[in-house]
Formats: sequence, C-alpha cells, structure tokens
Amino acid sequence: MGNFDRNKGYVAILGWSLNAIDAIDRFDRRYVIVAPSWAEDYANRHDIPFISWNFERLNERSMEIAQRLKDEGVDVAIPLYEETVEWAGAINAVLLDNPRLMGQSLLFRDKALMKRRAQLGGIRVGIFEEAQDKGDVIRFLTRVNQALLKLDGDPNDPIHLKAFDKAGCLGHRVVRTAEDVDNIPDEEFPFLMESHLDGWEFAVEAFIKNGKIHFMNISEYVTLGYSVFVPATPDLEKWRPRVEEEIQKLIDTFEIDFGFIHPEYFVTSDGKMYFGEVAYRPPGFNAFELIERAYGFNAYQAMVMMFDPKTTDEEIEAFFPKEVVDARGHAGCFGVYPRRRVVNELKIPDATENHAYFEFHELQSPMQNKVPKRSAFGTHWGLVYFFGDDPYQLRDLLKAQEELDYYV
Repeated sequence: MGNFDRNKGYVAILGWSLNAIDAIDRFDRRYVIVAPSWAEDYANRHDIPFISWNFERLNERSMEIAQRLKDEGVDVAIPLYEETVEWAGAINAVLLDNPRLMGQSLLFRDKALMKRRAQLGGIRVGIFEEAQDKGDVIRFLTRVNQALLKLDGDPNDPIHLKAFDKAGCLGHRVVRTAEDVDNIPDEEFPFLMESHLDGWEFAVEAFIKNGKIHFMNISEYVTLGYSVFVPATPDLEKWRPRVEEEIQKLIDTFEIDFGFIHPEYFVTSDGKMYFGEVAYRPPGFNAFELIERAYGFNAYQAMVMMFDPKTTDEEIEAFFPKEVVDARGHAGCFGVYPRRRVVNELKIPDATENHAYFEFHELQSPMQNKVPKRSAFGTHWGLVYFFGDDPYQLRDLLKAQEELDYYV
C-alpha cells in the first residue's frame, strides 16, 4: 500500500477473495476490504486495510457501515459476491448521495423482480412465476405443458426452479414430473419457476461507465455448471453486435450508470435472444482469471476502474484491449465432480495431463472417501485450467473431461 494515486478514488471492497485483494493491492487505487471477522487476523498479518462486518445480519445498525465508510473518505463500495450486492447498493446510495441505487440493487438480487423489470423494458424473457408451495409448482408445470399442446403420455417439457437470491447454479433444479416436485425440500420455498428455453446458453461480462460498455467479453459454456471458455468460438462471436444491443437495452432498462454486469442469455434455433438473468458482481468459475489469461488485463482492476467516480476517459481508453482480436488465445476451465460414489485418491487423467492445452489444476486430495450426494447442481471439487489457440479444439477437450475420472 502507499503506491496509490491521490487523484483517484478510494474504494471499499465488500467480500473476501485473495485473487481480488492481490489484484487491487497492485493497482493505483486506495482500498479497504470489508469482510467477516474470520478474515481479520490474516488481513492484519499481511497489512491489508480491513474493516470487519457481518453481512449476514440486517438490523438497525446496517446503516452504520455506510456512515463509517463515508467518514473514512471512501468514494464507492464494490461487491464481490451475490450476498454483498444489496449492501453495496445501500452503501453507495449514501456515498454517492443517490437513493435510487438501493432500489436498483434489489432488482439485481431478486430474480422475479429482475425478470419483471426486464420484461417492462421490452427484453425477451421466458414464462416465469413465483412458487410459494409444491401446489404452485405442479400447476405451473401443467400449464406450461398444456400451452405446448402436449398429449397424454408425451414426456413433459422441463421447468427450472431457482432460488430468488442465490448465485449461479446454487438452488437451481430441473423439474419434469410430480415425483421431482415431491423431492423439493420445503425450506427451499419461495422461489422462481421458469419455462425451459431450448437454445445455446452463454454469459457476458460487461464493464460499464457512464452508461456505456467499454469492454464486453462473451463466455461460451460447453456444459452449464461444468465448463466455460473465453473468448467464444467464431460461431458465437458472430452474435456480438446483437449481444451488444441487448446489453445496452439492459443498461437502459436497469438504469446502470457504472460498474460491472454478468448477464446470461439464450439464443434459440430460430435466432431469437432470450434474457436469463443478470448479476452485478464477478462471475463464478473464475471467469475474471480466464479473461486475464486470454487478454492480459486484470478484470478486478478493470472493475475498480468502472466503479470509481474519479476514473477518466483517457485511463479507460488506455486500459482495455480490443475484444477478440487482441486475445492471445482461448482460456477455459472445467469444474470436476467425482463420478464414483467412493474415491480414494486424486489422479489427473493422462489424456488431460499430456494435452498441449492443459495448464494447471486447483484440485485437492479427497478429505473423505464417500462422495456426498449432489442436490440440484451441487458444488464442484475444484477447477482445471486449459489454454490454446483453437477454440473448437478447446471446446471438445472441455467436453471430453466429463467422461474422465479425476478421483479414483
């Protein structure tokens, strides 16, 4: 610390991520990390400016953190995780003297509100409803399939259930039958139900300042919940002008002036684009790290720049490379789930380890031998990273990992 530029903003980072802290510490902005008390010792040992705060507890003291950061001279708060998005909205409403930011953050957190707002802005979404209980789910499943003119005995089209306010695949399940509905624990209600969109699903990372996109990456999913790579294949990149239009629609509809968004979309076989959802924080599956590997700039630093009210146009211009053409190659990662019920050791498959595109992995040896049963999409055991010139070869390689055992 101490190498920061006094003409630039002082930022509060909400949440704890070593990758983010390392990147921001190497940047030219003064910063403070706001995170739970368990991180305090580590922060003190490593001279990381730190304020302890419990994001779980919303109470009458909640405004205290905004006032404390204001007194400290902080210009803006930046959320790292889904759970801190609302906090950032509340804090920035105070720091930037803009009460609308609080309401805006609720739209990013509540998936049903988010879809309604998108719909009001003329953005194409699937059919969706909220479910309070299992009866609501059965009714929705039946109605969707009636609308699709299914006959008795035809398999049902699936519906998707998602927690209102969790990140990514957490709390996401696919339901086709009444039996699937029976298996939903009562404590998961209420949640959002939506019709299944058959199409090519992908994600976008957009860096926004003054209501304009300054850098837009398209992340191609090979299999949702398993693998992703950047930049996308030419087949998906040819949609870029359309995607950019849709993102601009999102910026206008949600009145986003600054920051970073991570929306997901579907392109259907007839070329229609549907909005899935949007997050106002870094994506999972280490997409920021993949962007850095492909393009050479640090996405955490880029995000700080987008949030900082003191950022200049010249600085933005100098910071970002040109999308796609300036990429050094394609970077991808694969999330490993054990395929066996009982495992003894971690063993990287030879076909993977000897492949020219394989870079490194973050897998641990198994702590226990029995693999816990996955509910919904579950949590992978770690990521494996790849990098290469040919996006199609990378895509096939990521797909092939699904058939290999990393834990034996």
